[in-house]
Amino acid sequence: MKVAVLGVGLIGGSIGLAARARLGAEVAGFDSDRELLGRAEELGAIDSAHESVAAAVEGAGLVFCAAPVMALPGLAAEALGAAAEDCAVTDVGSVKRDVIAALGSDSRFIGGHPLAGAETSGVENAHADLFDGARWYLTPTERTGGMLYDRVQRAISEMGARPQAIEAETHDRLMATISHLPHVLANVLVNQATTALSEEAEHLPEVGPSFRDATRVAGANPAIWGDIFAGNREAVAAEIDGAIARLGEAAELLRTGERNAVAAWHEEAGRRRRELIETEIAGGPLHELRVRVPNRPGIVAEVALELGRAGVNIEDMALYPAADMTSGAISLYIAGDDEAERAERLVRDLGHDVSRAE
Repeated sequence: MKVAVLGVGLIGGSIGLAARARLGAEVAGFDSDRELLGRAEELGAIDSAHESVAAAVEGAGLVFCAAPVMALPGLAAEALGAAAEDCAVTDVGSVKRDVIAALGSDSRFIGGHPLAGAETSGVENAHADLFDGARWYLTPTERTGGMLYDRVQRAISEMGARPQAIEAETHDRLMATISHLPHVLANVLVNQATTALSEEAEHLPEVGPSFRDATRVAGANPAIWGDIFAGNREAVAAEIDGAIARLGEAAELLRTGERNAVAAWHEEAGRRRRELIETEIAGGPLHELRVRVPNRPGIVAEVALELGRAGVNIEDMALYPAADMTSGAISLYIAGDDEAERAERLVRDLGHDVSRAE
């Protein structure tokens, strides 16, 4: 299969390396920065460099758009305009609302967002295992082509990631909470510290590890984060309002001076943090669920999103259309006995017949 990568920085370059190494794909690259494009070719992130989107996507079965958030709708639209009718086009942006609003009606477009990155940037720091074990969100719509969705999720799974379907609005609210708000708070903490200590400018105290850890992402890549904040402004603003309310509650609790209550509040935060960061991939044997479905637009997205909402990970997927193309089957591969049983119940609740292929 030929894969096109449009934008060859850290993420695009890593996609190219992973696609070549793990999919055995021929990778065509495009970037508006000609010097960067040549560097990607020298480093083996792409097989061939092209001076236009159309040239890069010609003959491709899968296109990854890896540009800044605000540029993605235009870049993906250009790719769709040049791509074949059986070509899947996806992106890697951390905000999904605008790109889905612009392109979600095209059955070939599947929004995506890998939760992967590094402290460094640029194609020089790209590597094929960047996505190993990483969650990679996909945002299909009711218009998404089932076979094309399967191609995208299968490719990113083979590149080492863990695909999961999610609605675009839900994705943006989630990212506002766990990714975008922390950057806002880091900026605020730095500004708070510099303002509070301005009178001690001649002998500022050395900052401790807590401050360094909490503010590590402050001011990170202003161009990229300016786009992210602008693109997800409503969701981020809502999370800021929520954080302000919780800070107010914390201030009132501290003012009471009730040591035990404050200690319990602090301990509860630690317990919840452990729950959030210690979540692991479901283990256990892999079960195949064979789901019989009508052949209609959006059916794959319906099933994938339902399981995604419930937090059930689809380790793999395969489609089997009937000879008359009026119906078909979806094989879902779910890890773990309990997760497989839960997936079976969820799919049955959608009104579909499910059987185990043991």
